[in-house]
Amino acid sequence: MRAAPVPIEWSPRFPIFASESFLRAVGDKYGWLGGIDESGAVKCILPFTLVRKGFLHMVRFRVETIPVREGFDIMEERLFLESAMKYFRSIGADIVIPGTTNAIFRTFPAGADAAPYGSYVIDLNATEDVLWRNIGRIYRQNIATAQRDSVSVREGLDDLEAAYQLTRDTFRRSDMPFMSRRSYDRFLRGLGENGKLMTAHYQGVLQSCVAYAFSKRCAYAVYAGNLAAQHQGANKLIYWEAIRLFKQLGVQQFDFVGARLNPEKGSKQEALNLFKKRFGTTLVRGYMWKYALRPFKSLVYSYAVRLLRGGDIVDRERHKLRDFADSAAGLREISERA
Repeated sequence: MRAAPVPIEWSPRFPIFASESFLRAVGDKYGWLGGIDESGAVKCILPFTLVRKGFLHMVRFRVETIPVREGFDIMEERLFLESAMKYFRSIGADIVIPGTTNAIFRTFPAGADAAPYGSYVIDLNATEDVLWRNIGRIYRQNIATAQRDSVSVREGLDDLEAAYQLTRDTFRRSDMPFMSRRSYDRFLRGLGENGKLMTAHYQGVLQSCVAYAFSKRCAYAVYAGNLAAQHQGANKLIYWEAIRLFKQLGVQQFDFVGARLNPEKGSKQEALNLFKKRFGTTLVRGYMWKYALRPFKSLVYSYAVRLLRGGDIVDRERHKLRDFADSAAGLREISERA
């Protein structure tokens, strides 16, 4: 199994993060790597972007490995990823940094620095009635209250500026950095018709917002912002209306994007997981990882990210890897998604 560049031939059956328009919007350079077997058949693809920061050339994956043939197993994927590391080193890249939090891999190459990670997803093939009944009782009550109180949900980019500010402020309350206004605009506009911004308003005040990226394969709830004292049903109503909308559009899955596994009791991460779980989701488990292609420059990256943010997501979660003993079971759980 070897990795080599292949033409980008995106279709709605692939995640939107694999499309050329999106990759072009978020990377300095971009492409697809194909996993090619001994017969010359392409068995998987891995979209990637190359980002330059100063003298660092970094690889980032915006989505996990995508099988394109039946029977593509985990060992083949691991061999493919190891070959991919050789390819990126050959083109002058310095480090593979952790992917975006929707990119949950089944495995990782030998020599990678990895951490277990997950995401909560909904199968949209169920009927709307089943999807509604799968939501926790209290959340259904909150949604009904929001509807009774005339909380309105809008879709479109008219509220882009206000949505950005609300999302930025929400990240700040959690002491987390957020992208610039220009990058936020570039991200959403790069999605084109495959991006949606949904906002909830109560008595003329923006309460909550969520930016979505989608194709027929999956809708991802990428960035969300909430007023500190929002109407208790506003953001829940947004998610419910989004679930209904994407089902009507024929989307197969809804992904809440990113979940730390076994978070500390009473932590904000645990609260976020419980929020997502109560929408009737299934936890998908796998890995996030990074890889040092050139040791010295990789150390520079690691030092800088620890100085600025206390480390990246792999740094924060790698200690859980030894407790992720039943990895085969965890990997089987995401085979359906891949």
